Amino acid sequence: MRIEILATGDEILGGKTVNTNYSHVARRLLEEGLTPYWGTTVGDDRASLLAAFRQAAERADAVIVNGGLGPTVDDLSQECAAEAAGVGLVLHEAWLARMEEFYKRRSRTMPPNNRKQAMLPEGCEFIDNPIGTACGFALSIGKARFFFTPGVPREMKRMLDEQLIPRLLKLGGVSGVTRLKRFHSFGIGESRADEMLSGIDGLAGGAIKLGFQAHYPQLETKLAVHGADAAEVEARLAPVEAEVRKRLGNFVIAEDNDSLESVILGALANRGGSVAVAETVTGGAVAARIASLEGAESVFRRGIVARDLGQLGEATGARASAISSGVSPASAGALAGALKASSGASHALVALVQLDEGADRLEFGGAIELAVADASGVVTRSARMSGGRDWVRVGAAELALDCLRRHLLGLPVEERVDFERR
Repeated sequence: MRIEILATGDEILGGKTVNTNYSHVARRLLEEGLTPYWGTTVGDDRASLLAAFRQAAERADAVIVNGGLGPTVDDLSQECAAEAAGVGLVLHEAWLARMEEFYKRRSRTMPPNNRKQAMLPEGCEFIDNPIGTACGFALSIGKARFFFTPGVPREMKRMLDEQLIPRLLKLGGVSGVTRLKRFHSFGIGESRADEMLSGIDGLAGGAIKLGFQAHYPQLETKLAVHGADAAEVEARLAPVEAEVRKRLGNFVIAEDNDSLESVILGALANRGGSVAVAETVTGGAVAARIASLEGAESVFRRGIVARDLGQLGEATGARASAISSGVSPASAGALAGALKASSGASHALVALVQLDEGADRLEFGGAIELAVADASGVVTRSARMSGGRDWVRVGAAELALDCLRRHLLGLPVEERVDFERR
């Protein structure tokens, strides 16, 4: 089956908005064994949209259209879809009632132009959007089946997983069950992971496809397997995923939909623990990744962000003499101990960064000093990274969180990662 992904919007065409929706849709299709053949971007122009729809209708079997379902005058997807299919627009009464109730629950009056979102091409298939006001729908134009989705990422992603992919699999005559197992790791690059996992896909007789996706500072290792049913898929997958865990070892920070920070949150919650964070240069990135999670309100105690050690000392209650050595293991340890005591948290994490001087450049780096304090004492970790300010900042935040994860799980915190420089 030949699939086209068609994104709409002047902001995407002009580069003002990065089209992350396209990469998500394409990646999810490939994970399910479906192949996108074309990716098209069209602005909010009626003639251009009509031309794009008609071209896609001739060359593709299925087309996923993203965007243009809003209430404003430049949202043209419904109108152009109806014109391309040679049908009119009709009011979807049930969706109009849903939108009115949506606004009523928020003690607001629905603007008149939102009624436009309930105008759908005559004879189309309704596709539900449970978390937004943009109604999805499917419609045949020419020889292709078109699926229209909202541009809001979280709405599109849910619709894609729950409704579009099952329809596309059925349309393409794909039978059986497909499973994608994902391992998230930190500390090893793509080349090293490839070497560590050499030959692993052969353990299932070639029935499993191994793949990687690098997005610094993490690496995602993917195992894609297809079988007649869930039992066959699990039987093929089990020995391979066990071997991946064995070979990648402590570098695996999470699996599937879990993340480094959700693993930390779970480890703390399971023991009735809590955490406070103090950091420099990272701009609060460490604390933000924990504090924003669902359930963090019972675990996260405090986050302190500063560029000056003296300010951190005042905020944590650390003695000035204890941090007089500047960015060092001793200072990080003293701050962690003081933060634990002053915050009342069971664990305190401190991340200090001392950037190089001068202009940003490839060899630009920074010294990183980490410390974790708990009831048993303080552990520290020193590292150095280079590659530019952003690279160091992002790497330091990841290293700090991984240090806390390892400590919570009883793993060695000093295990060197590929991104360190000596």
